[in-house]
Amino acid sequence: MDLCFEYQLKPIFCCGEALEIRELGTQNEYVENQLEESLFHLSEERLTGFVIAYEPIWAIGTGKTATSEQAQEMHAHIRSVLANQYSNELAQSVSILYGGSVKASNAKEIFGQPDVDGGLVGGSSLKAAEFSTIINSLK
Repeated sequence: MDLCFEYQLKPIFCCGEALEIRELGTQNEYVENQLEESLFHLSEERLTGFVIAYEPIWAIGTGKTATSEQAQEMHAHIRSVLANQYSNELAQSVSILYGGSVKASNAKEIFGQPDVDGGLVGGSSLKAAEFSTIINSLK
């Protein structure tokens, strides 16, 4: 992370939990720990306008997708963790993207959640019609 800033690169920090963590119901604590260990040494100034991608490991390339409610819950949690550590202004300035099998069929519902700022799209970006529908879901 620090090397990215040293070379004026804008990193996208990815976080997320494995299926076992989700099934135990400890996903919030798990992701909070990821944020703490990876970002909390950075200043508020460094993180202003930062990009975080929540990518549940169990949904990457599996065809499984978090429900829009699950995505919203985690995105809101990430924002609250940032607000508690830094400030509400910082938490609102950070873009939190959802990644994990975003498809044309689910993009509008996921992107319609108040704390989901967009998507980190994988395989669906390779299919023009699919990707076009995803992009139009952001409007």
